[in-house]
Amino acid sequence: MRFFNSDGVNIAYVDIAPEGGEGEPILLIHGFASNHAVNWVNTLWVKTLSRAGYRVIALDNRGHGQSEKLYQPADYDSYAMAADARRLLDHLDIERADVMGYSMGARITAHLALSAPERMRSVLLGGLGIHLVEGVGLPLGIADAMEAPSLDDLTDPMQRMFRAFAEQTKSDLKALAACIRGSRQVLTREEVASITLPTLVAVGTRDDVAGSGPELAALIPNAVPLDIPGRDHNLAVGDRVHKQGVLDFLAQRP
Repeated sequence: MRFFNSDGVNIAYVDIAPEGGEGEPILLIHGFASNHAVNWVNTLWVKTLSRAGYRVIALDNRGHGQSEKLYQPADYDSYAMAADARRLLDHLDIERADVMGYSMGARITAHLALSAPERMRSVLLGGLGIHLVEGVGLPLGIADAMEAPSLDDLTDPMQRMFRAFAEQTKSDLKALAACIRGSRQVLTREEVASITLPTLVAVGTRDDVAGSGPELAALIPNAVPLDIPGRDHNLAVGDRVHKQGVLDFLAQRP
């Protein structure tokens, strides 16, 4: 892991050279309670992209992985987290990159597309559909789940799923509770329509967290939807259809 200072916050990241020499950069932004390794390395995304000739950069979002833990909800505003991604590009002297996010990472990516579109070649939104506009991300009860005494105290299936995942990734539960409370920003239809970069919206057909991918893609001028057949929110991440769809999209975008 490498580290850099993002306006006072210590952010961890990896920078992996493509196989066979230099390649265009792609920045990967992981989801809630995950980290770069769980979201992108273990699912073989890093290997897939580097083998395809891309320089792969992946960060641990603030409050996650090996990055600094913060405990005030305001520290996790989606624009603040998008600024970490932009500053990482600054730190690495990268003028423009393809940016791919999953779930919360896709929400951060969309906010980056509004705040710094000149730094992006394309927008790849995974595990997030129309809930970018019509929802505020995961239910607020997920924060309560992070603060429960133990997993055994929870009965709601979604609360249990995310608490178990957070424990599996050895996350800081207090930081995650603050993150959920602070990163619940939606975008308006007008804001989404102002994103003119080439965009891919990839959502599993059994994903009950993201909302409809095609509905979101229809709002973005240069977006195409990618259905990931038979996959829910968790299994869509590393699915072969997802990977091939991303590689095809990257090969065809300007």
